[in-house]
Parts: sequence; C-alpha cells; structure tokens
Amino acid sequence: MSTDSSDLFGALFEAPPANRTVPVLVPMPAPKPYSYSVPDGMAVEPGSVVQVPLGPRQVIGVVWDGGEDGVDPKKLRPISHVFDCPPLSKEMRDFIDWVATYTLSPPGLVARMALRAPNAFEPEPMVEGLKFVGGDPERMTPARARVLDTASDGFSWTRSGLAHAAGVSTSVVDGLITLGIFETIFLPPPPVVAMPDPDFAAARLEGPQKQAAEEIVSDVRKGEFSVSLIDGVTGSGKTEVYFEAIAETLKRGKQVLILLPEIALTASFMERFQDRFGAKPAEWHSDLAPRMREKVWRQAVTGEVRVVAGARSALFLPFEDLGLIIVDEEHDPAYKQEDRVFYNARDMAVVRGRIGDFPVILVSATPSVESQVNGQSGRYSTVHLPTRFGDAALPDLHLIDMRRHAPERGGFLSPVLIRAIGKTVEKREQALLFLNRRGYAPLTLCRVCGHRFQCPQCSSWLVEHRFRKQLQCHQCGHAERTPEACPECGTLDHLVACGPGVERIAEEVERHFPEARTIVLSSDIMGGVKRLRLELDAIAKGEADIVIGTQLVAKGHNFPLMTLVGIVDADLGLANGDPRAAERTFQLLSQVTGRAGRTGLKSHGLLQTYQPQHPVMQAIVSGDSDAFYEREITERERAVLPPFGRLASIIVSAETRHDAENHARGMRNAAPQVSGISVLGPAEAPLALVRGRHRFRLLVHGRRNSDMQGFLRVMLSQSPKERGSVQVQLDIDPQSFL
Repeated sequence: MSTDSSDLFGALFEAPPANRTVPVLVPMPAPKPYSYSVPDGMAVEPGSVVQVPLGPRQVIGVVWDGGEDGVDPKKLRPISHVFDCPPLSKEMRDFIDWVATYTLSPPGLVARMALRAPNAFEPEPMVEGLKFVGGDPERMTPARARVLDTASDGFSWTRSGLAHAAGVSTSVVDGLITLGIFETIFLPPPPVVAMPDPDFAAARLEGPQKQAAEEIVSDVRKGEFSVSLIDGVTGSGKTEVYFEAIAETLKRGKQVLILLPEIALTASFMERFQDRFGAKPAEWHSDLAPRMREKVWRQAVTGEVRVVAGARSALFLPFEDLGLIIVDEEHDPAYKQEDRVFYNARDMAVVRGRIGDFPVILVSATPSVESQVNGQSGRYSTVHLPTRFGDAALPDLHLIDMRRHAPERGGFLSPVLIRAIGKTVEKREQALLFLNRRGYAPLTLCRVCGHRFQCPQCSSWLVEHRFRKQLQCHQCGHAERTPEACPECGTLDHLVACGPGVERIAEEVERHFPEARTIVLSSDIMGGVKRLRLELDAIAKGEADIVIGTQLVAKGHNFPLMTLVGIVDADLGLANGDPRAAERTFQLLSQVTGRAGRTGLKSHGLLQTYQPQHPVMQAIVSGDSDAFYEREITERERAVLPPFGRLASIIVSAETRHDAENHARGMRNAAPQVSGISVLGPAEAPLALVRGRHRFRLLVHGRRNSDMQGFLRVMLSQSPKERGSVQVQLDIDPQSFL
C-alpha cells in the first residue's frame, strides 16, 4: 500500500500536545518576541535557552518575559528543544531590553550578542580519567615507579596529565592500565583558567595608591551600585589600585569583568594579573579560538570562571553572579561599536552595573569629557593619582616648532628630534616615534599628469604599503599591486608618494641610524596579533632601539627602557571637523608621551607641530590637564554638545547617490516639530562613498533632557519605507562623524 509523502512527513514531525504559550526572543531584527507553544512535559522559564522553528530553519532563542498572550497553543509552532544551560538571569534580560530601547535596535539583535557561542549551550562532555586502585607490577622500572609515586596522592588524573607530571611517555601509563593498576573514571572538564586567589601576593602600594585603593575597596564592600573614576597620570599605579577592588569582589564570592580596549595585544596585563592573583583571567575577544570561546561562555554562565578580561563584546556575557565591572582606558574610542547594534561599552557597563546593583570602576589617565563632568557633578566619585608609582618622574615635554626647525628636503623628522634620537640610542635606551598613519604614504600621484590613486569603491585615497608592494584602501580593504607606470598617462617611474606613514618614517630612521635596531608597530603588520605580541615583548626586553608605531603604542604598554617619545605630526588629529578632535588629540598624545620614563629613568617627549600656540599643545607640554578640561567643558556647554546636549546620527546609504539623497530628504521632512530638538542635513557624509554605497548624513541635536528616542521613533515611523538598495543606520551618541 502506498503512503503519501506529506502524510509521512507530518507523522514524523507531529508536535506533541501543548497547553501553554511563551514569548521567545530570536536573534533576528524583529521588533518583539514571537509566541511559541510549550509541549507537555517540557519545562521552560523566562531566560531558558531554546531551539525553535523559524520558517524552514531551526534557530536559537531565549524564552522572554511577558507570559501568555492568549493565543490558542494549538495554533502555534512548538519549541523544539530546551538546552541544558542555566537560564539568562532577570538582570541580563533587563539589560538586553534596556540596550535595545536606548539604541533603538531590535532586541533580538542585542540578545544575539549574548548568545555568540551556540555549542556551549549543552554541557561539555566528561573527560576520561584514571584512578589508582593499588597493586604493584611484576616488573618495576624507574619510569613505572615515578608514575605510581605521582598517583599515590589519591587524586584522579587524565592519562596525558599523569604522564606529564611523572615525566614519562603515555605508553608507560598504558602498560599500568593494562595490568589493572589504574581504573578508568570520568572527570568533569577542566576549567579554562585556574581559580584566582585574592591573597596570592601582597599588594605593593604606596601613599596615594594605598589611599585610592582604600576608597575603591570601601565602595566595593557596600555591595551596591556606584561608579568610581580612577583618574591618574600614566604610570601612577591605577592597575594595582583596581586589582584591590577585584580582590575584595572575589572574597565576596562574586565574578569580575575587566574591559580592555585592545585585549588581544595586552599579554603584559595578563602577566601582571597572574603575578597578583596566581592565575590569569579568562580572555574574551574576536581572536579567541571557537572552542575556547565556547568554554569561556559556558564557564562564565555556570560561575566556574571568576574573572574575564575582554573586549567590548564581553559586556554581553551572561555571568552567573557578576559583582564588579572595570573599564580600563575608559576614554578609548575602541569601546564604541559601529556595526548593526551601535553602542558604547563604557556607558553600557554603567547601565549593567545599575541594573545589577553592583559597582563599576572607570580608569584612565585622560578621562573622557563626559566622565570628567560626571565626576565634577558628583554622579561619579573621583579618585586622583597625581604622581607616578615609586616617585618616577613624568617626561619633560617640549614642542618643536616645525616652521623654525624644518626637516631636510624629502624628510619628515626635525633636526632637533633626530639629535635627540641619536643621544638616546647612544645611552642604550629606547626611542619611540609616533605617527597615527599606517603604511608608507597616504597618497600616491603621477608627477606628469597629476593622476591620484583612489579606491574604486570609496571616496578615499589608496594608501601605499611599500613593504607589501600594494596600494590599499583603509575603508573597504580593496588592494592592488603598486604599478610601475601611471595608469592614466602611461609614464614610467614618475609616481610619487605624498606625505608620511610609519613605513616611510622607518625608512628615514634607517637612513640616519643604520646600526640601530628598528621595529615598526601597526595593526596591519604581517603576522597579525601573534606577531604584534612578540614585537611588544621584544621591546619590553630591550631588543629594539627605535620603535615606530601607530596608536597601538598608546594602549597602556610598559616599556622599561623607553626614555624618548617623538610625535611626528602632533597636528594630525586636529585637521578635521570632528567636535571631539581636541579631546581625542589631547588624550592620544598624552597617552603616547606617557610611555616614556615609567621606570624612573630621565625621559623626554618632543612634539613636532606647526601650531605650537594651539590650546591642546599648550595643555600637553605644560602638564595642565585641568586647564584643558575646563576649556573643553566650557565650549561643550556653550555649544550644547555632549554631555550637555544629545546627538544622534542617521546615515542613509544606497547604490546610487540619487536614491540615498532622496531617502534622506524624505526622512528630514518626516521629522516632527519638537521644541529643543533640531535636525541638521541631509548632507553628503565626509566619506561620501564606502564599499560602493553612496552616503548621506542627518544629525539630530537636542538638549540634555530631550526625549531623543521618542523623537526618533516618531521620525522613523513617518519616514519613507526603505526600498531597493536603501539602508538606514541609526547611531545614538555618535563618536565618529565620518
């Protein structure tokens, strides 16, 4: 008898009966959770991680708050599977909802950031181990004796672990297993890192550091929400101070999250942590191997991992019992995510602390203007560390007026800076040259016809990378071989590099100091993160004389022999219309010059500038950061810019300029008339073409107490629908204005 295939499919996949419904948030850009039925015998609760059908696919989701919606369960598709995983806590679900509401992002996309390790939702498999049951082999060898002596402590061992501890090959252990001296058992999977010990090493703190630590620890002991700002000069012992807050949190049985802007490059931080606590923290960043990522996620949610050091995405790890968040280098723009869900991890860390009712510590030698204002107003408690640890002196800073001390023809280093480098190398100390430009030159053109090499997909010049013999776009990654002839006029050997990048500065340095050991540090260095870590380690060990680097070198590294820092182009960050340009330039240059003299050696910082009277330059060389912040805060308040006002950026992009501009104008016309909120634009974005898409920009400006989100919801609901290739990106509190 034949059977209809559709009947067979229905019989195989017929859902078990259900008696209730639950909302499930799926990792899709949907505005709210979907309703699903719960089969009889299945137990779920808000926060349960489940698998549900969505169209023809099975997707991961989270049972959300809200209860039943009154729909007959028989009319809904059932939940397929409940993972053996602790549910997301109420605090975590509230945090996801808050981020989605504030950033005007679909809650499913925010929840997706908390569910980035799907293979971790089920328990890790048990590990096969060995247990000593007694007895002696008939033939005793020295190797067998070592194994038996090692295993006689009564602990269980893995096969390879026992062999390693006894200093023998695994075949020796296999022989004893065959003789019945060991029995096979199953052990829980090992933790990704050892348990940190808050009393492993005594803190080495002096006067100001000790007082700061006592203030911070006092806030931690209260066990309630607070925000502390540790504001200390470079090398003042800020890390050691917040280590004491970590120790107190661990003693209270809570977990700790440490956010770092460049976690993949901070091997030295991991070593400092291990020296203090006897074990490294678990890492969480994009370069983590998938299997390790799954382990860290699982052990954070079960509480086995007590401390995680991670990049901004670690903020969405669903910890079992989080009790402290530390945001190191809180001013760093790397904390801003500008993809799909736009958020600032520093600000969201404060929100997570408030929702979870635990303390948050922000740390920086050059705090953001927003944090400074919050500290002055009393919203944050501020702890100042005005001197370096061990009374090490700050570097003597001087400006080099490039109008008076110009470089030689074809060069970019002033004779003053070159002489200082020479003296430093002679003393067997290290010099650092900083230029925030990757590659060899930012522009290549033909001397005959004037042709400029531009990216075919972006409105940006191609950057020459001479080491790779490539021209590359730093916006979309387009690369092409550096030609010998101009593609426009065909003239050979008349292409000229305009302006310097770090590779070109390295070429100039090698011309002046051919015997010096030179290292170039840049994010696009061949070999990636592993190579960068090796290079940083080599510098710390004194295996380089001159270091030439981009902003990577400003990220809190400790170079003991570094006594000279030279800023090749101190004016570079000021040459744009970014309202944060002065603040960012001050922060970056202060951080870079702070690499010098951290171990007490006499040190210097030289800044090449064509604007020696600029307030930023004067603030840096005078060391009067208070005057800079006072001036910057006054200007922000006068212009009603953050933190005294609010901004939201809307980028409209499309495959044609006409479509992008028309849609942007339609959005502008849909903006409601509200007192205190205005819409600027549309205008072409400074980067008008990126990856082949034309971009127009709207900027929404409001007072501090404005309902920016409410205004934008109305504006978006009344705007034209996105059709064809049109896409709209919304960024609350933008950091970039490109």
